[in-house]
Amino acid sequence: MGFDCSKCPGYCCSHGRIAVSEHDIARLAGHFGVSVRTARRRFTYAYKTREADEQILRHRRDDVYKSVCRFLDPKTRRCTVYEARPNVCRKYPYGNRCGYYDFLKFEREFHDEPDFVPSA
Repeated sequence: MGFDCSKCPGYCCSHGRIAVSEHDIARLAGHFGVSVRTARRRFTYAYKTREADEQILRHRRDDVYKSVCRFLDPKTRRCTVYEARPNVCRKYPYGNRCGYYDFLKFEREFHDEPDFVPSA
């Protein structure tokens, strides 16, 4: 693997559209012990355009990014439902390199600050 997620403030969790499948919603429902209907309503919302018809994970305000997935812990910057996370999260970044990690690593070395996070 070409990156270390434990050194990232959760960039992938800040993506505006984290689409989930019915299987993902059912997995979250099982994780929380609620019905699929309740999980869909509580954790997702419908996103419909001409190009897309998806269920998207809900976000919350964040101190590092404008908003992040509701399941990202604001203090630890780790997923609170890691074992039940959606398939899109399991597959990210779709290869063995994360462009944001490469950028963050460069910025931290450049600024000589191991915890540096570029602001928007």
